[in-house]
Amino acid sequence: MSKRYTEEFKRDAVALVRSLPERTVTEIARELGVSPEGLRGWVNRDGADRGEGQPGELTSSEREELKRLRKQTAEQQKTIEILRKAAAYFATETTR
Repeated sequence: MSKRYTEEFKRDAVALVRSLPERTVTEIARELGVSPEGLRGWVNRDGADRGEGQPGELTSSEREELKRLRKQTAEQQKTIEILRKAAAYFATETTR
């Protein structure tokens, strides 16, 4: 079962990792009771938001926008499909 952590907890955990460079992410994750992979992900995302990420890596705001646009695209595709079916239905209705 995955736990959901607040943004404040994530920010504090990332700040702790950054403030203790002599400690490993795994050690800090163990003390906080989170998975090392999850904590690494938070640290990497924070780095991307600060402009320290890999070239082409998305920031959190870009990820949110991409998520929103994908949802919007899916909704528009559903609407198009409904209209396509309606157009086909009405086209057969007028030929009767």
